[in-house]
Amino acid sequence: VQLQACGGGLVQAGGSLRLSCAASGRTSSSYTLGWFRQAPGKEREFVGVISRSGGNTYYTDSVKGRFTISRDDAKNTVYLQMNSLKPEDTAVYYCAATVQDRYGRMYGYEFEYWGQGTQVTVSS
Repeated sequence: VQLQACGGGLVQAGGSLRLSCAASGRTSSSYTLGWFRQAPGKEREFVGVISRSGGNTYYTDSVKGRFTISRDDAKNTVYLQMNSLKPEDTAVYYCAATVQDRYGRMYGYEFEYWGQGTQVTVSS
């Protein structure tokens, strides 16, 4: 599967953005889909994940209550709705896919497929 992320941009603190990640080559319903981010000079960080069925999501503590992951398998797309953005959310955001049917805290090595990343910059 190929993943294409988009929707990043520059937003003021407190604002919102919605990232999209479109899957091609195989239906997205075959995959657990996750989001990661990497800020300059920092390691890649797990953001959240949505299970293959879409019934379960899990988020890292720093984004709980502000970010929401959803999926539309009819469009082969996963979304990351980001509200109440903070300057510390500034990073390149990546979507990822795994054939495992999982949710909960996950790590990068558990995902077989990655999108190219989209930049999110939050100004104070």
